[in-house]
Amino acid sequence: MANPFSAVPTAYRVRATERWWYANCAWDAFGILGALDVDGTVESSCPDCGEPYAIEVSDARADAGDLLFHCLVPARHWWDDIVFT
Repeated sequence: MANPFSAVPTAYRVRATERWWYANCAWDAFGILGALDVDGTVESSCPDCGEPYAIEVSDARADAGDLLFHCLVPARHWWDDIVFT
């Protein structure tokens, strides 16, 4: 792992500049596009219902206005127990 990139396949795929990368989580998937400073697509599935989704990101903005990113742990404590987070 080299945040935000994953060295192994995960449920979070990112396509940009004609390449695919894997991210460790949804947050990191968007971080890949930010780190590369490119537009792209984030693909995964809903962890609740399993429905697949694809989100286009252009000019650092997602094409879906109804996105929700929910964490039970405040960001300042993510690395206290990253596996739980």
